[in-house]
Order: sequence, then C-alpha cells, then structure tokens
Amino acid sequence: MSFNIEDYIRNVKDFPSPGIIFKDITPLLADAQALQSTVKALLEIVPSKVDKVVGIESRGFFFGTLLSEHLNAGFVPVRKPGKLPYKTFTETYQLEYGTDSLSMHIDAIKPGEKVLIHDDVLATGGTASATVKLVEKAGGEVVMLNFLIELRFLNGRDKLKNYKITSLLTY
Repeated sequence: MSFNIEDYIRNVKDFPSPGIIFKDITPLLADAQALQSTVKALLEIVPSKVDKVVGIESRGFFFGTLLSEHLNAGFVPVRKPGKLPYKTFTETYQLEYGTDSLSMHIDAIKPGEKVLIHDDVLATGGTASATVKLVEKAGGEVVMLNFLIELRFLNGRDKLKNYKITSLLTY
C-alpha cells in the first residue's frame, strides 16, 4: 500500500474566518497507519542527532513529541503566555492585525544544544520566527525547522532565510 499524506488532510472552507481554507490534520491523527507513516516520513527529513525537539502550540505538539521519542531527544513546548508554570522567555511577533506572543521555559534548552523546531504548518512565518528567537535566547542552535505543511504563497520562508526548512507537503 502506498501512502499519500495529502489523502489525510481535510480542507475546511471559511475556517476560522471567511475566505480561509484551513488544512485540518485531525484525519491524519485519527488513522494509526497514516500517523506512523507520517512520523517515518518526517524522520527521513530531519537530522539524526538533535538534543531537543521544540513543538509550537498546539498542533506542533502532536508530531513534536513523537519525533523527540524516535530521535532520543527531549521535548520542549512553546506556548502562549501564561500557559507555562515556571519562569519563561517570551517573544512577541507581528500578526496581520496586531501582535501575539510565545513563551518557553528559561531552562528548557541548554547553551549549545542542537534543536529541531516542529509545527504542523508554515504560513507567514511569524510563530516560527518567534520560536527561533526563543531557542537562540536560551543559547540553543536551531539545526532545522520542520513542518507537515507549507503554504508557500504566504512567504513564511522569507522570515527564516538563514535556517534549513523542510516540509512534507507544499501548497
């Protein structure tokens, strides 16, 4: 049986607002074989040696934790402010209308650790760029940013020019 990840991505029109076609990964998560095949495909495109995998809230947690297990690396959640119980670094970034912020525990990454950043979708690059800054603030070295889906037309790579980026699907 050949596996096509795209068969497990549901397009939801007008979510979360009119004109948006949301790429829903929940059908992929619900199918055990598709989930396992996706983890295998992600592992084929990531470095074999990383110390930490950083998952971006919240859908980046799903595959981020699975990747960290297979890579024998720690997992670090990056979350919205106020969601982590200990001291944090916080990074604010621009949205189309306003700003948002992300936080990470100050002791989650040690200086010099090699870090893989994972999220489900690379869109405008704002959350990924803020996450890179958090990792670097802690002294970590970003070796790759890894995504299930990249929405090329939103030019997210432009904010991440100095980093290696991989994704399984590109639209």
